[in-house]
Amino acid sequence: MTVTHPTLRPFTRRRLPAFTAALGAIACAAATALAAPPAQAQPQAAGAWPARPVRLVVGYAAGGATDVIARIVAVKLGERLGQPVVVDNRAGANSNVGAEVVAKSPADGYTLYVFTIANTINASLYGRLGYDPQKDFEPIGLIAKIPNILVVNNQLPVKSVADYIRFAKESKDGITFASSGSGSSIHLSGEMFKMQTKLNMLHVPYKGSAPAVTDLLGGQVQSMFDNTPSALPHVQVGRLRAIAITSAQRSPLLPDVPTVAESGFPGFDVQSWFGLAAPAGTPRPVIDRVNAELVKVLNAPDVRQRFQDLAATPEPGTPEQMRTFTAAEIQRWREVVKASGAKAE
Repeated sequence: MTVTHPTLRPFTRRRLPAFTAALGAIACAAATALAAPPAQAQPQAAGAWPARPVRLVVGYAAGGATDVIARIVAVKLGERLGQPVVVDNRAGANSNVGAEVVAKSPADGYTLYVFTIANTINASLYGRLGYDPQKDFEPIGLIAKIPNILVVNNQLPVKSVADYIRFAKESKDGITFASSGSGSSIHLSGEMFKMQTKLNMLHVPYKGSAPAVTDLLGGQVQSMFDNTPSALPHVQVGRLRAIAITSAQRSPLLPDVPTVAESGFPGFDVQSWFGLAAPAGTPRPVIDRVNAELVKVLNAPDVRQRFQDLAATPEPGTPEQMRTFTAAEIQRWREVVKASGAKAE
């Protein structure tokens, strides 16, 4: 289910310092809560849950989009549950470290996980995982989706998807596209586009989005399917040119930028997404309680506004809807990973 946004305030760099400061305050409050001794060590009956702070594991370092979204949700969810929800960053192996920690945690409702698109990609990207993305987690509900933007260097004579295709076909070397790393959602967005267009597109992987964008700005690479929060500031000041967005609908933050779908590729819809999950076997009453509170959090006007600043669309729904969605994503990315030849770095 998609939530209709209210009128959006423009995204500007001026708002980032205040937003970052707020996140710092959130992190400090969360750390204080985590330091407090648990009220009760053993698992609680569903009716008494939660009787102590709840841990929310994030498979990435602090500061990225996954962490920022997790902290927004954690504070609001904690307020509704009556116990702090404390973010625990367990970065490594494209979120596999955090996922494995959660998969092996007690199914007592006191450990939750921000399940992302990476977990469904990793199912086929890695030859062996220390967890099963489907069997080892109980879906609670989706949180949000963030589209990617197809951006090009300003010196490239490309102002539309049609221009992009023409340029790639006329160039003897095709066209280069950067990514934050092999197998990332940024990389596979480009690979999916390549599969549909049959273009000669050379993937140039980097160790993170920041160095990839730096080389894109410098002209060392020609294009990139970057996450919206990363690319948007450069687009707004004219340092990069946005020619298409990968979501099914246009972004209110870039209303004049068409979707890939309306640029000649119906059905193209690739977005980074985030959900909430728990270890398999977590009591259903706990899952239902967290889902009900999560839906209320995602429908709160202040949360919607903060998500809009990140170009994120809230996606409240049921555990069953998330289970169906993640299963479909695992299958979809398996086909793209196989076609691209992508391997874990």
